[in-house]
Amino acid sequence: MLGVGGTAISEVERLFIGPLAEEPETPVMTRLVQMRHRIDLLELEFSKVAAEFAAGDEWDSDNHESAVGRIRVACKMGSGAAADRICVGEEMEKLPLTVDALECGRIGFAHVAAMARTARAINESRTGQSFDEVPLLSKAVKTPISRFIDLCMHARHQQDPEGAGDDEAKNARRRELVIGNPGEDGMVILRGLLDAAAGAVVRTALEPLARKAGPDDRRLKEERMGDALVELAMHAMDTGSIPQRASQRTHLQVTVPLETLLGARNAPAAELEHCSPISGRLARMLACDSSVSRIVFGPDAAVVEVGRARRVVSAAQRRALNAQQKHCQWPGCDRSASYTVPHHLVHWAEGGATDLPNLLLLCFRHHWRVHMEGWQIMRTDQGITTVPPPTGLAGWARGPDGWVIA
Repeated sequence: MLGVGGTAISEVERLFIGPLAEEPETPVMTRLVQMRHRIDLLELEFSKVAAEFAAGDEWDSDNHESAVGRIRVACKMGSGAAADRICVGEEMEKLPLTVDALECGRIGFAHVAAMARTARAINESRTGQSFDEVPLLSKAVKTPISRFIDLCMHARHQQDPEGAGDDEAKNARRRELVIGNPGEDGMVILRGLLDAAAGAVVRTALEPLARKAGPDDRRLKEERMGDALVELAMHAMDTGSIPQRASQRTHLQVTVPLETLLGARNAPAAELEHCSPISGRLARMLACDSSVSRIVFGPDAAVVEVGRARRVVSAAQRRALNAQQKHCQWPGCDRSASYTVPHHLVHWAEGGATDLPNLLLLCFRHHWRVHMEGWQIMRTDQGITTVPPPTGLAGWARGPDGWVIA
């Protein structure tokens, strides 16, 4: 059994003759290459034993559904990694030149795994062709693994196009998306699996929306992709491109007490469908461009009256805004009008008029910044101006027109 730290290295040296170069003048990269090669040799030996295990019945007696599952649990590996090792172990006798190239350090174990998967697919295909390792091996020795995997896919398709198509259809049937319930902090975890084509579609749709929104955008790429997913979904709802539900356009339903919308003290949180309670600030943001229905409750919480839903910003006003402003009005942002919402400079809940002088088109990102991050946006004689939130409260006071120096 391998130990940890130096003990593990000594075990590798015992299994594979020759110590690692440890002279002070030896470049670190040279030592890394040597270590990686020895790990690859161990992986090859592991694969041989894994194939022997899969061929037996020991895994079945342990109440596991497959040898992959047993190895995954016992060896603390992912299912894909375990399956690759079994595949390499089962195919290595048919790939003598590939195995020799690994032992000589000309290719890595990842190249061998890609070759083994390709060999198995072609050998088991309906075309009845046998896999020839020579053409691909000549490319493997000079091709990074990310590119080599693509070359293996080309080789597979050339010899077995029907099988390649069958695999794609099988992968498409494995698509899934799980949306968890909100946690204690209100965050929701997404877990999904997409086939290659579906992943490309989603990524292609999100990438343009995930570009940085100006030089002050310090979000990480992962954060921008998360915002892009939300923006895409909101755009689909705003444009009515999602199938209707109960004869109505798909929409978010927010239930918010009037005092919460007005920002009164001791007001309760708002409630959002499929979500934990949300703050008044977020409710005000969602209410900027919405349909509003008044609901009156009696003392026993029974509904006394339900008012008629009406749009805050009418369809005619929205068309006028789109024609007049054309894109997000945040300085430097060119997000098109179809990806924006009308923002009230003075919120309608505070008596702000829903007319064109009091409305600005803002994209999802910049609308969020105004309502949730404390930025201000206003019209001045010089045009549209933004004011960042104060970095600290010391020396500042809140005036009727925003933050001013005390």
